[in-house]
Amino acid sequence: MEEKFVHTFKGTLTQEHQLKELIETYRTLPGGLMPVLQHAQGIYGYLPIEVQTMIAEGLGISLSEVYGVATFYSQFTLVPKGIYRISVCLGTACYVKGSAKILETIETKLGIKSGECTPDGLFSIDSTRCVGACGLAPVIMVNEEVYGKVTPAQAEAIIESYIEKGGRTE
Repeated sequence: MEEKFVHTFKGTLTQEHQLKELIETYRTLPGGLMPVLQHAQGIYGYLPIEVQTMIAEGLGISLSEVYGVATFYSQFTLVPKGIYRISVCLGTACYVKGSAKILETIETKLGIKSGECTPDGLFSIDSTRCVGACGLAPVIMVNEEVYGKVTPAQAEAIIESYIEKGGRTE
């Protein structure tokens, strides 16, 4: 049986205070859930169950309603993302040119699968559909940096360069 790393919620008092102020601002406004979720994700980086519970209680709605909205829209994530967010395009042009092998190489290098975050919080991997750079296929992105015509060996070297940087995002 494969052991999975479970991320423990580590919210700060400052974040909780920001969230409570935010909830108070939108509590009586119709349609306030969506902006609260958006801002809450900005505060915490993701929407763990603890944050969803605070939102539900603060807005006076059910946790299932909060969860339903948070899982319906692709802009929201329920799992933490790394300092370096790696996106591997699996759109048609990239896939045909070998992006599945690139994804596999990155997953092996970091010891996590797509949709997961490394235990140290440095890296997360997501497979995406077209990123609009088909002429550069296959494409990976690290945060907002686009890398085109990537081979598996180049992908490994790119990841290694970010490992060497550690948590620095210059």
